[in-house]
Amino acid sequence: MGRAAVFLDRDGTINSDEGLYYVFRPEDFRFNPGVVEGIRRLNEAGFLVFVVTNQGGVAKGLYSAEQVEAVHAFMREELAKGGARVDGVFFCPHHESVAACRCRKPSPYFIEMAMREFDVDPAKACMIGDSQRDVDAAAAAGIAGVRVEKNGDLAPVIDRVLAGRV
Repeated sequence: MGRAAVFLDRDGTINSDEGLYYVFRPEDFRFNPGVVEGIRRLNEAGFLVFVVTNQGGVAKGLYSAEQVEAVHAFMREELAKGGARVDGVFFCPHHESVAACRCRKPSPYFIEMAMREFDVDPAKACMIGDSQRDVDAAAAAGIAGVRVEKNGDLAPVIDRVLAGRV
């Protein structure tokens, strides 16, 4: 039967990256409007929630994988304070300017991995992100893709997901 899931991009979708090219320090991490409440509502409705993010600054030597993990730990702690959780976080540390890889969006690699591991039904899944590569990754994985306004309010699209209109 398969489970329902929402895949979320990180920078620009979950958190604001306004004024920052890369967000790699917990003190720079700020949730966009509607995110904590939206993820909590998805959790309560039985959706699995995953984060799929490109973090090319690691490959460029601008920050470390450990710094990315620290931001994700902070994000999870802050979500928990709002009664929300993510079921998995997948990040690509590569960048095409350094070397090719199979996991950088628009590759569907991490979406497909999570769908297999967590028995996600593609017909009950979607990817939400602020760039075309997020929508392209969704299409390549055979799930719905929704492009949202960069650093915008996530509540309206969460409403659509919960109403079955995505």
